[in-house]
Amino acid sequence: MLLIPAIDLKDGHCVRLKQGDMDDATVFSEDPVAMARHWLAEGARRLHLVDLNGAVAGKPRNEAVIKSIIAAVGDDVPVQLGGGIRDLDTIERYLDDGVSYVIIGTAAVKNPGFLHDACGAFPGHIIVGLDAKDGKVATDGWSKMTGHDVIDLAKKFEDYGVEAVIYTDIGRDGMLSGVNIEATVRLAQALRIPVIASGGIAGLQDIAALCEVEGEGIMGAITGRAIYEGTLDFKKAQAEADKYSNPVRSKE
Repeated sequence: MLLIPAIDLKDGHCVRLKQGDMDDATVFSEDPVAMARHWLAEGARRLHLVDLNGAVAGKPRNEAVIKSIIAAVGDDVPVQLGGGIRDLDTIERYLDDGVSYVIIGTAAVKNPGFLHDACGAFPGHIIVGLDAKDGKVATDGWSKMTGHDVIDLAKKFEDYGVEAVIYTDIGRDGMLSGVNIEATVRLAQALRIPVIASGGIAGLQDIAALCEVEGEGIMGAITGRAIYEGTLDFKKAQAEADKYSNPVRSKE
């Protein structure tokens, strides 16, 4: 089980939001580059970056900081990045900058053709982010609920060739209320590609619960507020996760 520290960028700072609310942001670091180095030193094997300003603007807003983070971590860990990615040129630029995986969220739901084109142009580098509540997908920073069933949409995007699905339970994100294990497993069981869990991790008990179902196709978990507020010791959590041996079931 891969634990992935989240570095959410707003106005060049490392912040965390509660339930996606840009007006409810806690600044955890004025220096996101130093924070990236910190998580690397703690044993992170992948980083999750989000350009929050970019997500609102629909185009990159924190690219300079993102490039600095990539330069700081070098080739040591892959970086996955989401927020404000709406066209192929932006994807190409980010990949040239050294981003390993580009996450497409709202744009994938609103413009599936764009996601299809991205998977064709940049195979192996596209992850789709699906935010859902009660099984239905939300878009636009969670402000709009759609009628799309999350499993149906994920299957469609799997056929396009996405590398993985990041699944966020928007009722729990940033709330330290525990992971929605049942919904995450249900999605993973329906797909051949791996699922990355997101939203609600509070402590070691959540990591243990995820490790128990890792074999269903859950490759990792993104953690944010818990590691910044200290309810989860990242280094200890990754060490605990590494003790589990729960191979992913065959999905052929």
